[in-house]
Amino acid sequence: MAEEGGARVAGAATNADAAGGSNPFGPLAALSKRGDIALAFGVVGILVVLILPMPRWMLDFLLAGSITFSVLILMTSLFIERPLDFSSFPSILLIATVSRLALNLASTRLILANGHEGTEAAGAVIEAFGNFVMGGNFVIGIIVFAILVLVNFVVITKGSGRIAEVAARFSLDAMPGKQMAIDADLSAGLIDETQARERRKSLEDETTFFGAMDGAAKFVRGDAIAGLIITFINVIGGIIIGTAQQGLSLGDAANNYTVLTVGDGLVSQIPALIVSIAAGLLVSKAGVVGSVDKAVLGQLGGRPSALGMVSVLMTGLAVLPGIPMIPFLGLAGATGGLAFLASRRNSRTEATAQEAVRAAAAPSAPTEEPISASLQLDDIRIELGYGLLPLVNAPGSATLTDQIKGLRRQLANEVGFVMPSVRIQDNMQLPATSYLIRLKEIESGRGEVQPNHLLVMDPRGDTIQLAGQPTTEPTFGLPAMWVPEDQREEAGFRGYTVVDPSTVITTHLTELIRDNMAELLSYAEAQKLLDELKPEHKKLVEDMVPAQISIGGIQRVLKNLLQERIPIRDLPTILEGISEACGFTQNTGAITEHVRARLARQISNIAAGDAGYVPLVTLSAEWEQAFAEAVIGQGDDAQLAMSPSKLQTFIGAVRETFDRFAMMGETPALLTSPPIRPFVRSIVERFRPTTMVMSQNEIHPRVKIKTLGQI
Repeated sequence: MAEEGGARVAGAATNADAAGGSNPFGPLAALSKRGDIALAFGVVGILVVLILPMPRWMLDFLLAGSITFSVLILMTSLFIERPLDFSSFPSILLIATVSRLALNLASTRLILANGHEGTEAAGAVIEAFGNFVMGGNFVIGIIVFAILVLVNFVVITKGSGRIAEVAARFSLDAMPGKQMAIDADLSAGLIDETQARERRKSLEDETTFFGAMDGAAKFVRGDAIAGLIITFINVIGGIIIGTAQQGLSLGDAANNYTVLTVGDGLVSQIPALIVSIAAGLLVSKAGVVGSVDKAVLGQLGGRPSALGMVSVLMTGLAVLPGIPMIPFLGLAGATGGLAFLASRRNSRTEATAQEAVRAAAAPSAPTEEPISASLQLDDIRIELGYGLLPLVNAPGSATLTDQIKGLRRQLANEVGFVMPSVRIQDNMQLPATSYLIRLKEIESGRGEVQPNHLLVMDPRGDTIQLAGQPTTEPTFGLPAMWVPEDQREEAGFRGYTVVDPSTVITTHLTELIRDNMAELLSYAEAQKLLDELKPEHKKLVEDMVPAQISIGGIQRVLKNLLQERIPIRDLPTILEGISEACGFTQNTGAITEHVRARLARQISNIAAGDAGYVPLVTLSAEWEQAFAEAVIGQGDDAQLAMSPSKLQTFIGAVRETFDRFAMMGETPALLTSPPIRPFVRSIVERFRPTTMVMSQNEIHPRVKIKTLGQI
């Protein structure tokens, strides 16, 4: 029960505090959380000061607050990094000006009403400023006040107003060019949309700020003029009231009202002068980054030669007759010491900069390669013996790297996708003139070339009648000969085929890539091909994936086409064929056969070559039936189950027939029926991978055909 009671008491106290009953500062705390309401009360307070009379103690408090407020404005202007950090200055300047004018009116009311009572009639602050500045002589006070007003009105206000006017004009004139520069950077990709939006906002704020400062400068100018008029009214009006209404003598009236008026003018003009200085600092800081102390002192005192010349000049003035020596010698020593310190600082800065440049230029210590790097495979790599390294950077000729770049572009145009980059490295374990080609880290071909020699081959197959080193061409295994480079013209005159060592390696690489193109088409490459489609074709991909087929399925179809050296450049047609086939089958082989039928024109054109017709060797009805009967299973489980003896008979017949036509200069394609074409191809590719196996569906109706024979 005691605990429950305690809980109830605590809850009641909390509710009371929330209601504000036991917290006398509740309304003030709530007001501090609402800055808009606090500002509204402040503006209303200024209006109250303009209308209602004010006691002396409150006027003293408000005058002290006005001085504090002006000093705060000056310090803020000194320490900001850029003018836009104090973008609210025009509004603050308006509030400060109106509040000072309101205090002027309140003090004028007290001076004219109670000035006959003495110099304390308008409060202690005005009396203190009047007596301290005048020193018992009101003429001195008037002169000092006039000088302050002239400095504020003629020098500071006029200069800062002119700077604000020019800055506003130049900001508006330069705005279109700056906008175009932002758009150009955005188009070039130097900045993103968010950065461009921020820069446009900053440009807009800068233009608005300087335009507002141009108008705000008129507040300061008007404040100075109003101060002069109010002072004149207070002096003349006070003397008239004191002598005519209060019965004071002319001297007493002049003394009382002059002290009060000059004190009032100083109390109002000193904050006005401070705010004017703040405005001048703000508008003159347009091209300077950083606070004023860093910018001014860093630029003014950062040159030792300038400080040294000042020191020499001050020393020369100190020795002139009639000029006091101590002040000038003291200043000469101070500027000379600053020059020495600045020189040492600049020397250290230059040394640090040079050390940084040397450190950047120095080769960094070799870092240990992460273990994960050893897991990465090179898709294509050429390893060269040390004697072939000049092929990579031989001056004055097409290097191996240049030819590989051309090969990548050529294969991209022919096949339809960019082959992976080729890594070239030396291998000290290879013979000096040997090279090795690896595909996915597996050796796929090797050969030997002779630097500074040419490989000569006879296209007719005859013996080469040149002096050289007999060899075998590494790509196709043809007889050839390495001859010196000075026999190039003789070899060309005899009709021989002449290639340089770099071309030999590039040709070998080309054929290996053509034979293994399907292995190089990874999932990532297939995704990249789909991503690079034109926008009008991407809708088809969105409809297909994943509703009909996955990216992996499309990749397998493309690999099947590349396996038989069918280009995939016409990717939209291939995707249309895949979409059609997915309507009746999900078997990748069946989808590939349907796509091949859609590519009939392209396949027929490849088979025709330069002859203008498609040379064909047909499969006899007996072999058609034998293959059809040997296929067992359905769909993905379908496979060829033909006896080994029968397969050997078929292989011998195909080899004999195609070798016979090859001797006649023909390169025919083997024509089969559509159902058995994949199985016939799986047999033929093992011993004649470059022989094209076509079905009747892949013969375009408009292409010319020539049947050369039958198997």
